[in-house]
Amino acid sequence: MSSTDTGTHADTTTPDSAGALVTTGTLPLASGRESLAVLWPLLKERRLYLILVCLTGLVASVAGLVAPWVIGWLVDVLPGSQNYTAVWVGAGAIAAAGIVGAGCAWAGQAWLARLTEPTVARLREMVMDRSLQLGAAQMETTETGDLVSRVAEDAREISQAATAVVPLVVQSLFTVIVSGVGLAAVDWRLGLVGLVALPMYWTTLRWYLPRSGPIYAAERAAFGTRASRLLGGITGSRTLHAYDAQDSELDRITAASGHARDLSIRVFSFVTRAFSRNNRAEVTVLGLLLVVGFVLVDAGTLTAGAVTTAALLFHRLFNPIGALVGMVDQVQSAGASLVRMVGVITMPVPDRTATLGPVTDQPGAQPGDLELAGVGHSYGEGAPALVDVDLTVAPGEVVAVVGSTGAGKSTLALVAAGSVVPTRGTARMGGVSLAEVDPLALRQHITMVSQEVHSFATSIVENVRAPRPEAGLAEVRAALQTVGADWVDDLPDGVDTVIGEGGHPLDPMQAQMIALARVELADPDVVILDEATAEAGSAGARRLDAAAAAVLTDRAGLVVAHRLSQAATADRILVMDHGRIVESGTHEELLRTDGRYAELSRAWFGGE
Repeated sequence: MSSTDTGTHADTTTPDSAGALVTTGTLPLASGRESLAVLWPLLKERRLYLILVCLTGLVASVAGLVAPWVIGWLVDVLPGSQNYTAVWVGAGAIAAAGIVGAGCAWAGQAWLARLTEPTVARLREMVMDRSLQLGAAQMETTETGDLVSRVAEDAREISQAATAVVPLVVQSLFTVIVSGVGLAAVDWRLGLVGLVALPMYWTTLRWYLPRSGPIYAAERAAFGTRASRLLGGITGSRTLHAYDAQDSELDRITAASGHARDLSIRVFSFVTRAFSRNNRAEVTVLGLLLVVGFVLVDAGTLTAGAVTTAALLFHRLFNPIGALVGMVDQVQSAGASLVRMVGVITMPVPDRTATLGPVTDQPGAQPGDLELAGVGHSYGEGAPALVDVDLTVAPGEVVAVVGSTGAGKSTLALVAAGSVVPTRGTARMGGVSLAEVDPLALRQHITMVSQEVHSFATSIVENVRAPRPEAGLAEVRAALQTVGADWVDDLPDGVDTVIGEGGHPLDPMQAQMIALARVELADPDVVILDEATAEAGSAGARRLDAAAAAVLTDRAGLVVAHRLSQAATADRILVMDHGRIVESGTHEELLRTDGRYAELSRAWFGGE
């Protein structure tokens, strides 16, 4: 069963400077607070691993203090001493600390993976769950690939940041904190000197952060343009040769490559300037520590070993602080990916809880007529797609819809399927508005197959089972037999043959037969076919028409007919023009009126 739900634009939002959501025309972005509200419960479910990751980071940072303290101790102990036992003790302590630090790093990575990977997987599942609840009518009107990129690329970005960046951030933060405490523990005066670095680092961050996002974004955009130019030149080489346009295209490729190169140089210069600011802070404060330490040692209030320990502790801050600055872009990128995923997760789902039930309690009873009353629909500011449409499809009746391209046939089908809520009027079944019906309950009664069908990357039997996963093999085979898909037995593995992406290729007729078999297995009350047999060539057209007729047997049907031969067998035919129903009747009645349908019929059947 392939259901195409298109037509209405989803309300889309992004956070403004105050964190409120504003409309943008794409899938929404969440605010930081919303992202944290979604992420924190997922982390709490695995809080043991969160605690263990933090604990290993703290222990590793404390272990890193051993070397500076040992070296400072040796500076005080060794001069004038002939006993080198202290050297062996110090070396042993440093080695033990190194082993502890390595063990913590290994354990921290393992526990971090157990924390982050299930969390990212859950986020991905939540995005897919919400997008399926919203329906294709909202999702398919967004920018191409936006949803796919949030499920795939954004999830991958968060996962990579979690496994690569988080350990460094945790380790760096703990190192900075523990080293700062250790510096103050050596001597409070030296601790005060170390605080001089804070405003210098802060000014670097204030300079770096506002500029880093735009410059990195510009670089990535330039890389994308360069890749597009290169790919276009390669794939379009024959066209370029045919028109002798190689030189002009090469100039465009060269310009795009030059722009990307210049931006890369600019980014490198930018990062170099950021690190030079950090280096300035480091050399300034390290110099002050040595000067103050010399004064304190000369006054006899501090030992040379203590000053050595303090200097080494401060020097130990260089790499962590540099790493924190260097990882800001990756952290920003991961944060941007998170708000994109949470933006989908927090999209409001329409309140559709009504159900469709039979009008009587008798076996085989149906929910009633499918009715469209005063229906009108518009897409944006353009001309209306439907105007004042009134239609009733009784149980068991098959109604065909014909008309020229743009007449409103597909929109009528979408409204009748409950995939699109009309901007005016109502669509209902058995007196219940389709806009209020739970989507799962709706699809148990109304099923739609469009011209474009999808084959899942799995076996044919699982493809047919999509609407009813619990169906037995005998039921699947019966559905395939009903639509005349006898060719399945000739495939390499029969019904177990894998199709879809990377699987056994199907031609358009075969793919449509699989979609129609899904409908037969789903057994709905109403079947809506939107040019569902149009893709087949002349050889498969009659077979698909027969398959569609078999699926429509004993069911109500609304058929957007691509071929008038299909419409001619319907119980009733509607002719649409500019969103209106201009003619209605049987094939013979419409021929006698000698109107628009008769004109189409003469053109179609006269050409056979």
